[in-house]
Amino acid sequence: MSETITIRCPSDGREVGRVATLDTTQVRQRIDALREAQAEWEAMGPRGRAHHLYRWRDWLLANEQHLADVLQSETGKPRAEATIEAPLACDFINYFARNAERFLQDSRRKPHGPLGLPKKLLTLRRPYAVVGVISPWNFPLAMPTMDVVPALAAGAAVALKPSEVTPLSALELARGWREIGAPAVFDVLTGPGTTGAALVESVDFVQFTGSTATGKAVAQQAAARLIPYSLELGGKDPAIVLADADLDRAVEGIAWGGLFNAGQVCVSIERVYVEAPIYDQFVARLSDRVQRLRQGADDRHFRFDVGPLATPAQRDLVETQVIDAVNSGAKALAGGNRGARGNFFEPTVLVDVDHSMACMSEETFGPTLPVMKVADAAEAIRLANQSPYGLSATIWTGNPEAAIRLARHLQVGAVNVNDALSNLFNFALPHSGWKSSGVGSRFGGADGVRKYTRQQAITVPRSSLMKRELLWYPYGPRKGKFVSRVLRLITARGLARFIAR
Repeated sequence: MSETITIRCPSDGREVGRVATLDTTQVRQRIDALREAQAEWEAMGPRGRAHHLYRWRDWLLANEQHLADVLQSETGKPRAEATIEAPLACDFINYFARNAERFLQDSRRKPHGPLGLPKKLLTLRRPYAVVGVISPWNFPLAMPTMDVVPALAAGAAVALKPSEVTPLSALELARGWREIGAPAVFDVLTGPGTTGAALVESVDFVQFTGSTATGKAVAQQAAARLIPYSLELGGKDPAIVLADADLDRAVEGIAWGGLFNAGQVCVSIERVYVEAPIYDQFVARLSDRVQRLRQGADDRHFRFDVGPLATPAQRDLVETQVIDAVNSGAKALAGGNRGARGNFFEPTVLVDVDHSMACMSEETFGPTLPVMKVADAAEAIRLANQSPYGLSATIWTGNPEAAIRLARHLQVGAVNVNDALSNLFNFALPHSGWKSSGVGSRFGGADGVRKYTRQQAITVPRSSLMKRELLWYPYGPRKGKFVSRVLRLITARGLARFIAR
């Protein structure tokens, strides 16, 4: 009998479900079945696949409230945050299903020179047979669809391994796929890290989202098999607030950008650098705003703003960083304490911080906003770049053009000006991590689908009259000299085209 994993609600610890732990043999069998079904899926073409994707979208919308219930049960999210995941998944479907045919169309290439003129040159896009997606616990419905949808649109079959902390939403996705009568090219494989390792051993491409340490292990395993991979890993995203910023907007945007989903977002604002002239005013307003946030176990009535952390370990990590900062001289102007029950930790604003503290140098993934005073933009840029991570950053200023100039100095994959998280909602832009924040990217318009394909080159003779190509057998002195002269005329320049040294 297979082992099971118990799923508990982070708000109060109650059991909300159980899922099977799939072993290596079971994973291989399920992926073999996906591989067998993939050829027919690819043969449907983008339009045929879009038909099923649109029906899946309609199923998600028809079950929107139930899906939000499932999300809340396994994540403890506020209702306002739980209800956006299904519509966001539908937005992914609309974009990639609508554009996949254009993104994947065959392309004609121009010959590089006279040697290529006798051929028609084509490039085709062919999907990897089975794409493996390993997804984290912070957005258990929206995050998988970010990768599953473009891979399906590309013509691949997809094996999704959700986090063992929040697998219930992923299983709902699989149920919807079955109920619309779609081909058996999408499956959800539940289990712990060993299940994910077994997936990497059987698929043809891996998309992993999670910690940097686990991402490195996935990369090593994929490299040993010579299969491609894409990794979105940890972050420590900075916000830079310049003296000319609209303080009201900066305070509201940074509070939301740092505390949305209790700070459990890959691109959460995790450290804030504020120019000295407005520092005192900024931290006073930010602390007041954060203190007014409502935290608790939400239901369908949208009563709370901030929920719990996903696991006790994550709550303990946040608490450890806050205690370390306070013991090292920082002050908590808001929050700073763990909740009385569940995995809650108060939304927290820390001041008098520096880079010797873990809250400023290590990934937190929790509801904290450490704020540091800087002399000017140059110091803010220097400190922002003093990190092994490079996922994204925000700049808050009354001069957007100046912000674009500053963005060129930040070592991150995305910069949002006077906004937070917004690049994630614009699928024409790539979402990529620099440095220890990842390898490759997701989205990026056509690249978001093409990443799940291989390029296939096709050459076709323009004429059927020639029975032999110039370089074919038989060789001989006359033919050899003729070919040599032709190649010299084509490749050399000046007198060298006619005079051999």
